[in-house]
Amino acid sequence: MYESLTKHLDEFTGTEFGTWIIDDKNDGTIEHPLQFPFVDYSRVVDQFIHDVYSFVDNHEEMGLHNYIKILEDNGIKWSWEPMVKAEVDNLDAQCIIALIFGAIRAERFCDGAILAFLKDGTIIRWLERLKTLDADGKNIARK
Repeated sequence: MYESLTKHLDEFTGTEFGTWIIDDKNDGTIEHPLQFPFVDYSRVVDQFIHDVYSFVDNHEEMGLHNYIKILEDNGIKWSWEPMVKAEVDNLDAQCIIALIFGAIRAERFCDGAILAFLKDGTIIRWLERLKTLDADGKNIARK
């Protein structure tokens, strides 16, 4: 059920996730304003983000648009440290996908959030748990 997401595990192995783009050409004057730093994500990461949004939209029965509430119901605050430290071994698929979606949504408020979750292996760990749940036939879809 989660292959559209877990297929990225192989693609993430040994790949560059993205590069910080920092404006070192402009001086901050009116004529040459500085551009805020941002991450230029790789094609693999862009596709992953697209696939996560597609999964969330195509599985309304899981209620993933309420990812913050799903996380709270599982004792996880929608914040960097609690999400990274979440013990995934006992979490169901709904919560794992809520963690992934929460990490992606965090990018809207904090440039580089996805990059950080990828570089430290957190998203990989979540995808591995999701793959295990899929293999065990524990496809939990609830609202």
